[in-house]
Parts: sequence; structure tokens; C-alpha cells
Amino acid sequence: MDAHTSRRQFLQLSGAALLTVALPRAFGKTVASGSSTFFAATPPASTTSIPPNAANLYRKALVLDCNALASIGVQFDGASSFQALRDSGLSALKSTLGGAAGTFEETVADIAAAQTLIERHPDLFIKVTRHADLDRAKFENKVAVIFSFEAVSMLEGKLDRIDLFRQLDVLVMQLTYNDKTPFGYGSLAGDTGGVTELGQKAIARMNSLGVALDLSHANVQTTADGIALSTKPPLITHAGCRAVFDHPRNKRDQEMKAMADKGGVMGIYMLPFLTHDSRMPTLSDYMSHMVHALDVCGEDHVGIGTDSMFFTATDKDLQAVKQLEDERRKAEIGAPGENRPPYIPDINTPRKLEFVADALLKHGYSASVTDKVLGLNFDRVFNEIWIA
Repeated sequence: MDAHTSRRQFLQLSGAALLTVALPRAFGKTVASGSSTFFAATPPASTTSIPPNAANLYRKALVLDCNALASIGVQFDGASSFQALRDSGLSALKSTLGGAAGTFEETVADIAAAQTLIERHPDLFIKVTRHADLDRAKFENKVAVIFSFEAVSMLEGKLDRIDLFRQLDVLVMQLTYNDKTPFGYGSLAGDTGGVTELGQKAIARMNSLGVALDLSHANVQTTADGIALSTKPPLITHAGCRAVFDHPRNKRDQEMKAMADKGGVMGIYMLPFLTHDSRMPTLSDYMSHMVHALDVCGEDHVGIGTDSMFFTATDKDLQAVKQLEDERRKAEIGAPGENRPPYIPDINTPRKLEFVADALLKHGYSASVTDKVLGLNFDRVFNEIWIA
């Protein structure tokens, strides 16, 4: 596999709802392909403009991206990928395995590929099997990888599959991707329709096994039901705020507050769904969602789940994204706003979260709050959840 093929495969397997696997159904009408200017790369951002206080804080922080690098085992085959990850400053990341509609067999193979990658590169990776691995990765200057699911197709409606995949160290699971499943309703299935009877049993099983319940792709009612039903803190690992921009993948204040009241954490993503589809989101747009989430949830309940490109995106990368989005549009499976690539142009660098740290400080948040958002909040909640 050559370097360009590897990068294109990454674009297909990362960037979450936009690019992984075709959605089971569309939410409303599909959008147009969008201006070609969306797919012209902005020159890489320079971190030389980061003030020393933000740079020092970022260097010392446990930085946890709670949704990045889907199917991590299948696309790390070149030196540039490893270097970009080293340059990012990440201490830990959650990798989606099994895609948006993976079969049982495909998901097992994806887990095996991730395991193999970690075993072959112990100088860079640590697989997370318990909470202490997050702190160990920071101490050893490595990247901790959390195995997770965004879909439930690999479970095939069987509760004992939750036990099986927990034994394979899948520590975060959802009830839905974007459509209806045996467990609940996804974000593109309308706002009504909640957790099913089988979904209630699935939540109880996850709670008992120490598997984190992630409601990122759930619709309004399933999100509310999941929060109410879970005895462990519920998570929204990657989403935006509907009060800032109304989109079915963004969460309402009511559910965000309910999640926080039960000790959960919400990660803010860097997908195009932060803004209207007439333009690309900026760091300022991202911070609007971040600040709103902090206002609603409180400083102990907000984190980061970028769901976006972690490398410096080039014109070639963005044209690959455009081709995939055009194919999805023609198949009438596009989601609202799916006419732009999954990245924020003005922080086009592997070290993009250092800009977020600087922005938090400039918004008047303390170093302590910034540390929490960068990773300590998710670190804390995983410590509470991953104990059966």
C-alpha cells in the first residue's frame, strides 16, 4: 500500500459521521457538494505564535482526544503518520473500531489490526485496558489507545457480545450510529423514539461490566433515556451544541445538563456541523460551542473529541474527501452539512489542540480548567466507569 492510498484510506475510516461508512438513511434532503474553496487546503498553522504560558501548559497536560483515528490499525503504515501523531502532543485517544456498519467478523479483524499495531510499536503506543494506562502513557511519553465502538452492528442484537468485546478491551460503546438499531434511535432518525427494552438491558450490561455508555450519535429521546437509565456517568464523546448551531448531531442543553448532573463528560468535535454549510468552521466557531458547553455543563464535564484530521491536511487529502462526499451525495445518503471536509482550516496542524488550550486561556479560563478540558475530565470519568 503506497503512502497516498494509506492517507485516502485514513480519510475513509476517520472523520466520523462524514466519511467512515455510508449512513443507513439520510436526515432530510441531501446537500449540494459545496464550494470548491472548501477543498483547498489552508497553509499549515504555525505554533510559534502560541504564548509561552499556553505552550508550557499544553506540554505538561494529559491531552485526551475522545474520538480520533478510527480503525487505527489499518492506516498507520508510513513514517509521516507516526511523526504527525508524535507532533500532536496527544497523550491518549479513543479509536472507533468496526466502522459504522461493521460485521462481527470485520470488527474482530479491526480489533486484531489495532492490537497488532500497538504490539509492533511499543515505543509509541499503549493499549488501554484499565484507567492507570492513561497516566502511564503520559509518564512514558506515549499515546494510550482506547478501543471503542460507534455502531452496534457487530453486536447483532446479542447482549452477550457486549461481554465478549469487553474481554477484547473495548471500553466505550454506543447504542446507535445514525439510524434506528435494536437498542435505540440514532441522530438522523428524528428526535422521537428512545431506548428500546433491549437497549435498557444493554445499558445495564455495560454498567455492570465497566463499559462506558456513549450517546454521541443518539437522537434526542435516546440520549435522554440513556442518561436517565445509566447508573454510571454517561458520555457524549463527540458532538456540538444545538443552542449554538441547530443540527441533528448536536445536543440540546437539556440533555447536556442532565449528562453533567450524572457526572458525565461531553467532548466537542471539529466537524463541519459546528456551522451553517455555506462556510468552513473556524477556531472561533469551535470555541463558541466549547464556551457554551462549559456554561451549561460546568468545568468538570466538558472535554475534547475532535473527530477530525489529526495531520496537516493538503490539497490532495481534501480532494479525496470531496470525491467521497460526491459519491455519498449521488447515492442520496448525505447528512446536513456534509459538503465540507472534517477539519478547521485556521488550525491546520497536528498540534491543533494547543491552539484550543491557548484559546481557553484567552477566554479567561484558568490553567486548571484548561487542564480539565484537555483531558483530565475524561480521565476522571473513565476512572469512575471502568470499574465493574
